[in-house]
Amino acid sequence: MSGRPRRPAQVRRHAAATRRAAGGRAGADALPPPGPLGALIGHWSDPVGRTGCTVVLTPAGAVGGVAVRGGAPCTRETEIFKLTRGVEPRLVHGVVLAGGSVFGLAATDGVVRWLSQRGVGLDTGHACIPIVAAAGLYDLGRGDPGAWPDAAAGAAACAAARGVGVAEGAVGAGTGASVGKAAGGARSSAGGIGIARRSVGGVRVEAIIAVNAFGEVVDPASGRIVAGVRAARGRGFTPIESLLAGAASTPFGNTTIGVIVTDAALSREDAAELAATAHDGLARSIRPVHTRVDGDTLFVLATGEPHRAGAVSTLDRIALQHAAATAVADAVLRACGHRPN
Repeated sequence: MSGRPRRPAQVRRHAAATRRAAGGRAGADALPPPGPLGALIGHWSDPVGRTGCTVVLTPAGAVGGVAVRGGAPCTRETEIFKLTRGVEPRLVHGVVLAGGSVFGLAATDGVVRWLSQRGVGLDTGHACIPIVAAAGLYDLGRGDPGAWPDAAAGAAACAAARGVGVAEGAVGAGTGASVGKAAGGARSSAGGIGIARRSVGGVRVEAIIAVNAFGEVVDPASGRIVAGVRAARGRGFTPIESLLAGAASTPFGNTTIGVIVTDAALSREDAAELAATAHDGLARSIRPVHTRVDGDTLFVLATGEPHRAGAVSTLDRIALQHAAATAVADAVLRACGHRPN
């Protein structure tokens, strides 16, 4: 159910032409080996400005899906994921998760150029055009509101991308993330970015989640709050449900965004359904979730061979959906420094 087919001949020719234009420096333009699921993950972080971005690249292309459940999304190129859009199944070459709210979506420009220069994308006969989607989260209140990822940051995240050993926590899109804002930012907890993996029936799934939620983060196994509204006095957390009804104002500056990568062979319909059901993982670990002030958005990148998608049974799909939701919930906990059992 997995595979990484060769890029089309015209795209390989474009890559060779790009290297010649750069002076024949083939080594300098080479992509690093992808991870086991066919993806590369890279961060760019600004710890002073407290912002950053994370890229998830699928250089050989992937079948994409997306589900937006929050009421305040900040996205780019989600329209191409719709079932009535696109020119071929294996269309998507990457996703950007960015801090900086709408300003941070500019990081995608650098990712598109970086991939195109390496021959990754759709060859139109005039240019190599990568399809790269993006989602942003609001971290402008945590550090310098004038600092956000730009095109250079996106390119730097690509240059740092690797297939294994990717950092978690306050890095990349999670650098300025926070959770539990019902009592204002001063009592919120640090969020971050988490990565979790699951496998089922020989198929693997990986969730990369940047957690910047209005709600609190809970461990589904115990119901214990692991990040949220810090107590006004002493240690611990104030349950968010005790603060909602009396909140004087609705705080902005939230959103949990992420990417689920799988080596399953999925159709576009399957990928869209997987993105939708993966939100169950957010519902298990964040409360409340999908609020009007969150822009919760999850993407799916399926790197298996599309022509084998028909071989996936209904039970296999259900098992994959469960694994993805579980990985998402685990990644949320890991983003906040909690290691699930």
